Order: sequence, then C-alpha cells, then structure tokens
Amino acid sequence: MIYKAPSKDIRFALNELAELPAICTLPGYEDCSVELTDAILEEGAKFAENVLAPINQQGDKGAKWSPDFTVTAAEGFKEAWQQYVEAGWVGLRAPAEFGGQGLPALVALAAEEMWCSANLAFSLAPMLTLGAIEAINHHASDELKNIYLPRMSTGEWTGTMNLTEPQAGSDLAQVRSRAIPVGDGSYKISGQKIFITWGEHDMADNIVHLVLARLPDAPAGVKGISLFIVPKFLVHADGSLGARNDVRCVSIEHKLGIHGSPTAVMSFGDDGGAIGYLVGEANKGLAYMFTMMNHARLGVGIEGMAVSERAYQKAVEYARDRVQSRAVGSPDPAGVAIIRHPDVRRMLMTMKAQIEAQRALAFYAAAALDRAARDPVASEAARSQELVNFLIPIVKGWNTEQANEITSLAMQIHGGMGYIEETGVAQYCRDARITAIYEGTTGIQALDLIGRKTAAEDGVTARWLLEEVKVTAGKLAAAGYASLAANLEAAVKDAERCVSFILETFGSRPQLAAAGSVPFLKLMGIVLGGWMMGRAALIARAQQGDEDADAEFLAAKIVTARFYGEHLLPQTAGLAAAIVHGGDSVLELDEALF
Repeated sequence: MIYKAPSKDIRFALNELAELPAICTLPGYEDCSVELTDAILEEGAKFAENVLAPINQQGDKGAKWSPDFTVTAAEGFKEAWQQYVEAGWVGLRAPAEFGGQGLPALVALAAEEMWCSANLAFSLAPMLTLGAIEAINHHASDELKNIYLPRMSTGEWTGTMNLTEPQAGSDLAQVRSRAIPVGDGSYKISGQKIFITWGEHDMADNIVHLVLARLPDAPAGVKGISLFIVPKFLVHADGSLGARNDVRCVSIEHKLGIHGSPTAVMSFGDDGGAIGYLVGEANKGLAYMFTMMNHARLGVGIEGMAVSERAYQKAVEYARDRVQSRAVGSPDPAGVAIIRHPDVRRMLMTMKAQIEAQRALAFYAAAALDRAARDPVASEAARSQELVNFLIPIVKGWNTEQANEITSLAMQIHGGMGYIEETGVAQYCRDARITAIYEGTTGIQALDLIGRKTAAEDGVTARWLLEEVKVTAGKLAAAGYASLAANLEAAVKDAERCVSFILETFGSRPQLAAAGSVPFLKLMGIVLGGWMMGRAALIARAQQGDEDADAEFLAAKIVTARFYGEHLLPQTAGLAAAIVHGGDSVLELDEALF
C-alpha cells in the first residue's frame, strides 16, 4: 500500500507543459516561483506519503453516524486534518487578504493531486472547502467575507455545496428548499439536501454550508434559485461561535467506495428554520454556484487521474514482485516476474501513458484558469477563459471515465488477488467509480461540451486547439517521430470531422449530435492527450543533451509518448465513426423494446 508522489513527472508537467514560469509572472503571482513550488511539492509529498497514505485503507472502514445527528470521522482522519491545517495546506490558493497564500491554481492543483492519490476520501474535505471559499469570495458581501473566509482559509472551518434534493437529482430546476426573510437581513432555510460530501463531521469547529433555496416570490426553474450561507454553528460578528443552527445530518449514505468521506443527508429547519444569509443577489444562486463548479470539476478531473496513479503504482509494485509462468518464448521453465510478460507490460503502459497525458492536460487547463483570472490583457484573459470553458468538461469527463478503466487494469494485473479486499487494489476501483458521477455525470459534461462549448461558439475554440495540435504534429514529423506524428495527424482529422458534424446537426437535429456526445468527449480527450504527449516527447528530446539531465526519465517520456501514439490515438477512428454515423441507431429502437 506504499504511495510515492510522482514528483519528477509533476514538475515536468508543471514547468514544461503548463509553463509555470510564465504563470508566475502574472499580476498577483509574482511571489510564486519554480523554486518555491519545488519546496511546496517536496513537503506536500512527505505529507501525502507519511500522513495521508497510511490511513487510506483504515479510512475505508468508514465514518460513523450517531442518533444525535453527529458524525465521527474515520480513524486517524481528525488528527490528519489538524496536521493539514497546522501546515497551512488548506490556504494554498485561498485569497491572501483572508489568510490564504494566494498561489496560482496550477500550483495548488499539483499539491492536491498528491492528496487525492494518497487518500481520496480525505482530499474531498479541502476540495469542497476551497470551492466554497471561491464562491463566497467572488459573490458575497464584504461583511460575510470578513466573517467566514479567514477561518475557512486556514481550515479551522470547512465548507460544503448543498445543491441537489431527493426529487431533483442533477436537474436543479426541481429544487424546493425554501428561504423566508426574517427581517434582520437573515433568512429561515427549510428543506432537505442529499449527497452532501463531508456535510457533517468532527474534524473542524464549524461547517459552512452553501445552500441553494427559493425565496417566496422566486420565479420557477433555475432562474428562481438563490444561494445562502448556512453555518452549522451561528457566528457572532467577531467570528466567535454561537448556538447550534437548525441543521441536522439525518443519515449518511452506505456507498460503494470513498467510505472515509461521509456523504450526508442534510435537513434544514426541522425546528423552525435554519438561519441563513443571502450570497450576492436573489435568484442568481445557480450562476454563483458555477463559480465553484469550474474549480470543482477540474478538481474532480484531478481526482480521477490521481486515484489512477495510485492504482498504477500498486500494479507496478505487484508486477515486479509476483513470479508466475516462464517468459514467453523462453526455453527456461523457471517462472519470472509478471512484469516481463508482454500483456502485463501492455496494461502497465496503457495506464502510464494515459495518466501522464491526463496530468499534462489537467495542468494545462489549470494554467489557463490562472491566465483567465490574472492576465492584464483583457482579450488574452477572455481567450483563456474560453479555453478553460472548453477544457473543463474534457478533463473532468475523460480523466474520470478512464479512471474506471485504469483501476480495473490494476486489478486485472493482480489477477484473483486483486479481487480480494486485503490486497488493497479493489479500494481504488471502488473509490474511482464516483468520480465520473461527481459534479455532473459524463453525459452532462458531454452535452455541455457539444452545446455551450462547441456549437454555441461555432467551434472556434475547438478548431483553434486542433490547429495547435497540427503544429505539434508537424514538429514531431520534422524531428523523426514518424509514427507519433502520423497517428496524431490522423486523430486531428477525425476530430475535425466530428466538430463539423456537431456544428451541422446540433441546431437541426440536436438529439443526433447528443447521441455521440460522450464518444466526442472521449475523442477530444484522446487527441488533446496525444498533443500533450507529443509536446512532452519534443521537450524530452531537446533536454537529452543537457549535462545534468535525467537520461532515464527523458527516455521513458519518449517511449511512453510513442506508445500513446500507437495504441491510444488510433481509437479516435472508431469513435469518429460512431459519432458521425451511429446516432440513428442510438435513437431508433422503440422505448418499449428495451
């Protein structure tokens, strides 16, 4: 169950592919540097490896709910949280004016990858807290910011997102929770919310719930949703805690995985009304919640990649130690470590190549997020925001869908031993499964990608990205990487054909375009992942002549990029065929015949 932070690859992706040195020159990030980031990642790796990873398996035994509506965190989690808070990890990208460190999202997400790999269930508490900080900082009044953000930025208090309800699911237009004005600027909140990650626990002194609810005169649908701060304990003006609010965790869910993260059913107002405070303007709650949604969806993409990394490391460890069967083609009857068997190597390379591509693409998206927030040239900031908008559903959807495949491959490498819980790899399969559902399922991400992010802007960002991929393919061809260049060029053509198909059909036959939306999301993930791997190969080759270069690391980068090109990029042909020609068969069968 050993976890070792992949520090070399994280630094390579940060510095070379996401261009951290350039991000550190943006206004407000001048105090950040490559050297500072290296120090942060070094300490973060120690915390992930020595504090979070050792309690991951015991966390799988779960948190405990009590009839007094309290939840006790899994063994070791409260102590780990206190160490996490004392080390200042919560505040990496929290605003500096409220006690955070105000670092780029790119740097913070690199550290968050390590938390997610080491202990996915634990990592969800700070991720949701940071999302709540983001929403409050962007939209709440100065009074509310001054009360809540200083203690949330340090981790003394945690935060949650309370969106969905039993009858609503992902359709937030169906939200029924109510908010009644009291007259003193506060509101009485009533209703029930489900699937609230870390909605109740004993790790922090207070929990700040962000709750979607409707005012009495609110219009129907999503245009009538407002956002409220509803703390577990009421807070005085000086920040000290007051009485317990009318907020209860009435149960926690019995889940397939991430047992260390309590998923709460929250009830507001059972004794007259929970006191809440309006964030920003009335009826704009859904727009405000999407401020934290972009960060959250990028964070979930990191989660999928990170748990894949943990499973990959476990599979490599097992493949090196497990001796079984003689080597293929060898006359020697002696058994060999299974890492010498070609199919095991194929599975390991499939895992490794996808993880490296996903890490690079996620970090590239995080860098675009930083540029959108801080670039002093308005047109460049706007372009970066468009890039973020396009990449977020791909990073979230592709990384998490492939996490299911990658963790499954890790179990396959273990054989029957992987199916036994004591081995540990089964936990990664179970934990990974939720990531493709969190913050909107893959189908929701895919509809967003073809609609708001492709058709609505006439494919401008999609085509701009594909032109960038073509440039890299040309450089690969010139550098002698013939197979990678050819496969990348073919994949780009498949993607261009699919973009054109979506633009042609989305307006007139939206269901036809939607039928291929998830394959399109996967196709774009594969193509853009191939772009990142191609860039990595070119950079690695350029660095091979450096005197202090890590020759083995750079050689592995080039081989892994070639594998990606020869084994993963060709998948785009089949996906493109399904997208362009397969929509009718998705829709044709009568509902009664299913």
